[in-house]
Amino acid sequence: MKNSNSPLIISHNHKALIFNSVLWFCSFIILLFIFSEDSIPKKIDYIYTGSFLVTIIIPVLLNLYFLIPKFLKREKYFLFVVAFITTIIIFTQLNIWFFDYFIDYFFPDYFFISYHSRTKLITIFSVFLLGTTFIKLSIDWIYFNKNENQELKIKNQEIQTQLSTLRSQINPHFLFNSLNVIYALALEKKEETTNAIIQLSDILRYVIYDSSITQVPLKEEIILLKNYIEFQKFRHHQSEKIKFEVNVDNDTYRIYPMLLLPLIENSFKYGIKGDINNTFIHINISQKNEEFIFKIENNYIETSLIESNGFSGIGLENIRKNLEIIYPNRHEFKILKTEHQFTVILKLFNNEN
Repeated sequence: MKNSNSPLIISHNHKALIFNSVLWFCSFIILLFIFSEDSIPKKIDYIYTGSFLVTIIIPVLLNLYFLIPKFLKREKYFLFVVAFITTIIIFTQLNIWFFDYFIDYFFPDYFFISYHSRTKLITIFSVFLLGTTFIKLSIDWIYFNKNENQELKIKNQEIQTQLSTLRSQINPHFLFNSLNVIYALALEKKEETTNAIIQLSDILRYVIYDSSITQVPLKEEIILLKNYIEFQKFRHHQSEKIKFEVNVDNDTYRIYPMLLLPLIENSFKYGIKGDINNTFIHINISQKNEEFIFKIENNYIETSLIESNGFSGIGLENIRKNLEIIYPNRHEFKILKTEHQFTVILKLFNNEN
């Protein structure tokens, strides 16, 4: 554990050392020319400025590394103000005592006194503590935003990885079902085989290329679904029982690609081929303002329930995972079952354009 944390500790200490070195060097230069009576500072000016700076360094460090993290950053504002003012008063008095009684022990060849009034000293200490507080908070804010941006970048990469994983689970499943359709048409030597292959190529082009982007216009997703439904009609003879209704106000409304196709796949696989006498698929897409609703219903029998523990469960779980990632707190996903009907309702809210 020590080895894993030590680079962070070294990096943190290194940045603090640089910050304080620059801060106190600049402070020394500024105070030197403020305290020096001549244009060119003398030796005594260097000694006085350095000694004066020592009395400021301690309260500033106390404020930066104790008062701010202990009170200010924990939103204990009243305690911070009280401690801040108390620190200024105490160390102003210590500065006076230091120059009146103690500095002569360190520099016996010189005569020093507290040259500044208490009011002026309080002003100087206040400026230093307030100034360094603002500098510290500004640096922390920049550091926080840098870290937050880095975390968002990492999180986005993780989301993209998850979405890619989900797509890789959907696409082979879709291709597997589609090849089964082509295979069935070829066995029966139907003339529609050629058209089916061309239509499948258009679908796969969308799946492979267009679905790699974050969002697509709703009209493109609808075209994909229509192509898929028409493709499936090559295999099923009950096309009159397949209804696809679209009521869209804005066909440029953007949606995550390949979000709806697994639900339609599921209906064709476990609805159409189930109860032959009562088979049906009803699909309805509606969009108005910022609300999008997708509803699909199909016939449902007990054998479908048994089979749905296989690929169907994977498809529905992928839908749930996708929605949690790309539409967090902006969707509803409902699955309704009756004795003879299976219904899925998907609602998307406040879609970002």
